[in-house]
Amino acid sequence: MDWEPETVFEVIGSEEVRRILAAANVEPVSVQTLSDRLDASEPTVYRRVNVCQEYDLLREDTRVDADGNHYKVYETTLERVCFELDGGGFEVDIELHRELVEESTAVRDGETGADGEP
Repeated sequence: MDWEPETVFEVIGSEEVRRILAAANVEPVSVQTLSDRLDASEPTVYRRVNVCQEYDLLREDTRVDADGNHYKVYETTLERVCFELDGGGFEVDIELHRELVEESTAVRDGETGADGEP
């Protein structure tokens, strides 16, 4: 997805999204945990988590509990959002945390960026 200033305001403007990002910044959290902390329904939290994932604001990982059940946890990748007024408009700078393992995996798997470079 493209980050346009309007999109940033829309996504980050949601209090639930900001609270999800803050909670997932402290430690990886499940939707159930987020639902409890936000006092919101799980479907509502899933919708917000999905939006965050569309814009690469959350990283998903699978965990296994003591009984062998699999569940997903989410961790914030957003490091910084900066808004600047420039020439009568907005300029938005978004910094995301990327794992080197993910990047090296993409190179190993032969994925390339828009410029044709890995």
